[in-house]
Amino acid sequence: MSEPTAQRPPIAARTVAIHQPNFLPWLGYFDKIARADIFVLLDDVQFPKKSGTWMNRVKLLVSGEPAWVTVPIVRAYHGLRRIDEMQIDESRPWRRKLLATIEQNYRRAPHFDETMPLITEVVMHETSGLADYNEVGIRRVAAAVGLDVSKLVRASTLDVSGAATDLLIEIIRAVGGDCYLAGAGAAGYQEDEKFELSGVGLRYQDFEHPTYPQLADRPHHGLSIVDALMHCGAERTARLLSSHSLR
Repeated sequence: MSEPTAQRPPIAARTVAIHQPNFLPWLGYFDKIARADIFVLLDDVQFPKKSGTWMNRVKLLVSGEPAWVTVPIVRAYHGLRRIDEMQIDESRPWRRKLLATIEQNYRRAPHFDETMPLITEVVMHETSGLADYNEVGIRRVAAAVGLDVSKLVRASTLDVSGAATDLLIEIIRAVGGDCYLAGAGAAGYQEDEKFELSGVGLRYQDFEHPTYPQLADRPHHGLSIVDALMHCGAERTARLLSSHSLR
């Protein structure tokens, strides 16, 4: 399959990225925040009823191999719910268990002492809403690596409607954008021609995951940014992101 093509955005375009509020996301998520002028947390669309989602799980190194860690959510509901309606299941002590897993597997990492207080603060943040919980984590980690968190906007605060690509275009217009920064995986379902027809520029993120020393036998990509922070620290993680930025 050929690489997706993108139309040239206008000079000095106001670039908008849009993504669901994920749980302690990977480096590529924060790279997208770094590249965008406005980053919209898409919290008012349907939450998947059955399939797994990055909104309540992510991979970390466990015994030197990638493994899922999960925020339990309340699944006992009828019909469909939006992301901002999803609730965290606090019937079990998952927060302490998650912190114990992180400590056990990263305590020998070079920047454990620097990183663990931040991750503890994020994991222990008390709120019942999944979207709220993830937004706090994204903002705290983004600030720690020097990103401007004022560019983050919740889609639920915008007066927009529509579906699929039409919704993306409406969101971009609502925040005063004129260029959309799409992830590489969007080419399979996104209607690129609609951006040109609506006068919105389009570019693809084209993120290449950096390799850094890890507590593992071989490099593992796509893990939570927690992994990079533990191995590289906030300052070097910020450099990893800035080295891939469009700006």
